[in-house]
Amino acid sequence: MNESLQTYTGYAGTGSLASQRQRVLRNTYWLLAASLVPTVLGAWIGVETGIFTAMSPVMSLVVFMVGAFGLMFAIEKTKNSAAGVGFLLAFTFFMGLMLSRLLAFVLGFSNGATLIMTAFGGTALVFLGMATLASTIKRDLSGMGKFLMVGALIILAAGIINVFLQSSALMLTLSVLCIAVFSAFMVFDIKRVIDGGETNYITATLAIYLDLYNIFQNLLMLLGVFGGDRE
Repeated sequence: MNESLQTYTGYAGTGSLASQRQRVLRNTYWLLAASLVPTVLGAWIGVETGIFTAMSPVMSLVVFMVGAFGLMFAIEKTKNSAAGVGFLLAFTFFMGLMLSRLLAFVLGFSNGATLIMTAFGGTALVFLGMATLASTIKRDLSGMGKFLMVGALIILAAGIINVFLQSSALMLTLSVLCIAVFSAFMVFDIKRVIDGGETNYITATLAIYLDLYNIFQNLLMLLGVFGGDRE
């Protein structure tokens, strides 16, 4: 009798845990979809006003570092309250503003709108592929985190250096590496939610949003360089 009760309790606990993980994943996807709205709004305002187009690359970098890391700090501090959602949406609006410089450059091509839609579609395909991979792969990916973080920090440091060097070759190399690293990061971040390693949907949304943002930005950059038409 006791053994049967323990078995039933174990099944119930497993079911409850699986339900909780599914709820976190579902909330993450919903908030991720919602975060695209302020991103598009911020990008549109940035392109229309040209607020960042006139800035020097160094000034844009300073604004990005202060704004992005300041808002990410606020998200982390408020992630267990409704304020965390507000800060997350403010962060995605800010990231949309920061994207406007690249968007304005690409829209300068006659096929700029097509390139943007192609980058968006490519990013969506990467997301679907990585989400499917994360949901089907069985092995533990927790060991990937440190290696991916080192890769991201190297890319960030090289990107900051290139603001001063203005090397086209380095920029293209970093764009390819960034797409590869953040695609892997996406599998890692989604898998963490599925396995219960991340139980806060605001933090999970922030991580996956950054993966998507970096993939889109760098894919658009490559498309602009190799597919832009000035005619």
